[in-house]
Amino acid sequence: MWPWEHAIVGYVAYSLFCHIYYRDSPGGLEAFAAVFASVLPDLIDKPLSWEFGVFEAGYAIGHSIFFAIPLAIVVGIGTRSVGRSRTGIAFGLAYLLHLPSDVFDAYVREDVVHYELMLWPVATVADGGHGHGFLEQFSILFDQYQAELFSSDPSTYLWGQLGLGVFAGLLWLYDGAPVARDLVVGGFKVFTGLLKRVDG
Repeated sequence: MWPWEHAIVGYVAYSLFCHIYYRDSPGGLEAFAAVFASVLPDLIDKPLSWEFGVFEAGYAIGHSIFFAIPLAIVVGIGTRSVGRSRTGIAFGLAYLLHLPSDVFDAYVREDVVHYELMLWPVATVADGGHGHGFLEQFSILFDQYQAELFSSDPSTYLWGQLGLGVFAGLLWLYDGAPVARDLVVGGFKVFTGLLKRVDG
């Protein structure tokens, strides 16, 4: 899956969890944590594989349940200790959803269940991605994505992804545009604070 697709899945899952469990919308820090955590496995593994050749493929430690579960627990404990347990839940949920999302994506596209994507180092997958630099490999894959996106006959799966993206945007607006809202409010406070200093 592409980073924005993971971000959509992570945000939608956490937002729906908030509405069902807390009867509330996500706050800005929680929304940021969900989106950041949803792409973090790729931020770890893709550069280490494609740019530096540390791993055989872009699915290694960051995508491993043996790393993801302890990380989610540690972040959860840390955020709870500072009174931000909802942020820890957002992080853990979004990070952990990344792993089966990649397995599902591979299944839909290739009709094969690649459990090994989540089982490094017990099982590994080799995609040869480290033969190119990070930007070159990204460009190759993005060209394939664009070809699918703008084809005359897009797949049902692609239509489903686009529909989920529209739903995520509407849900984000319904939630009050967290993160953007916080940046605007924070910027306004800074601006009015500066005006008071100038007037004072």
